[in-house]
Amino acid sequence: MPRARGGNKRKESRKKIMAQAKGFKGKRGTSHRIAKQAVMKAMKNSYIDRRRRKRDFRRLWITRIGAAAKLNGLSYSTFINGMEKAGVQINRKMLADVAVRDAATFGRLAEIAKQALAAE
Repeated sequence: MPRARGGNKRKESRKKIMAQAKGFKGKRGTSHRIAKQAVMKAMKNSYIDRRRRKRDFRRLWITRIGAAAKLNGLSYSTFINGMEKAGVQINRKMLADVAVRDAATFGRLAEIAKQALAAE
């Protein structure tokens, strides 16, 4: 009985790698050996960056809230502290959106935070 060589499986796995490397420049998109390394690195970076995106957005929201709080005479930390003491439970994403789109509403929230801090 002749020896079975993994011809089809090998071809399938190479096609899969090359499909993932579609659009890569130079040998990264044409040579299997180099494409395999490029795809592995791209997959690793995409995994890392899915987590980094969450950090980056939180930093952006905090920056926006801090800037809007400064316009209302508060620092970011005192604003958040006042919101917690007032019992207002709005997450940072929503606060940042309000700060950017509706300054009047954010001003009212800042007043609520100031009143809660003054009531201590």
